[in-house]
Amino acid sequence: MPQPLPDADLDRAAAVLGVAPERDGALTRLALADPASGRRLAVEVTRGDAGAIVKVYGTEAHLELHDCAGLVTSDELGEVIFFARGGGRVAGLVIEREAACSLYANVAERLLSADFLSVAPEVAQAAVVLSLSEPLFEGDWTPESEA
Repeated sequence: MPQPLPDADLDRAAAVLGVAPERDGALTRLALADPASGRRLAVEVTRGDAGAIVKVYGTEAHLELHDCAGLVTSDELGEVIFFARGGGRVAGLVIEREAACSLYANVAERLLSADFLSVAPEVAQAAVVLSLSEPLFEGDWTPESEA
């Protein structure tokens, strides 16, 4: 099984976020700060036998995404989205260049391919954001995996 989140992926994420990755063995740290808003975030990715864990430390919050399977970057938006998936559910942790963070957790996988105009407004944003993960998992999903 290939290692989740190889160095090349984390280097790409760091470049989009405008920071230099700090590495210490299996740990990669990305420190973000936005002077205009005063926000600061530390993003730590640990890779090991238990999979990849992404931790976000902020002034007012601590978030963790376990079993992270991959990431998607957007230079235009200045964002990195870390994804996890299992049991018919998807989670995504969005990190913004301006040291902001959003979490979408426990979202039904079936919503990712739904007509976004037909889903309830309260789940539409999560479905749109998490739909970006679909290429990461192509060929991995089977109807039996939907819980």
